[in-house]
Amino acid sequence: MPITSVTKNLDDLTMTVVAEFPVPVERLWDAYADPRQIERFWGPVEWPATFYRHDMYPGGRSHYAMRGPNGEISAGYWEFLAVERPHRFEVIDGFADEDGNPTDEFPPMRIEFRFEPTETGSRLVTTTYFTSLEVVEKMLEMGMEEGMRSAMSQIDQVVADLAAAAAERATEIQILSATKIRTPRIFRGTGDQSGRRMSTPT
Repeated sequence: MPITSVTKNLDDLTMTVVAEFPVPVERLWDAYADPRQIERFWGPVEWPATFYRHDMYPGGRSHYAMRGPNGEISAGYWEFLAVERPHRFEVIDGFADEDGNPTDEFPPMRIEFRFEPTETGSRLVTTTYFTSLEVVEKMLEMGMEEGMRSAMSQIDQVVADLAAAAAERATEIQILSATKIRTPRIFRGTGDQSGRRMSTPT
């Protein structure tokens, strides 16, 4: 289990979760930056997530949905406030409908993810900022802490999966004709270019 501590500060209306991993910071960051990897651990074990959108740049948005064992759906969104690869990112996290539109079910929370190098790998410090004591109590009552522990218990397998890291950068060759091929590539950048696939005929 990667979690080393969970600290709830009711005066500051925060909950801080610290977890450590035996992999470099960049590898841990990539697990959060790639929608196909983050959806393998963002939901609790019995509530797997699917990310339909994951635009990781300031002003970008994510939309995901977690599905329960009896077909229940709990959807959410992120609005990225800051992205400083590979050190930290900050989001507004809230509940959403199935199309990714924010709902007023609960007030949104601000979450900061900080990635720090250690002698044995990396440390992730996740701090959630709540809007009121009532929201803190309600989210804890709904099982937020247990859900985070369950979700993060899955990260070790994901970050250890070097095949996933390699597949993120892989190229595929499509034969167009006897003299031309197309090689899709991943370009990392900022703004709306982040994570887009581009095809280059050769």
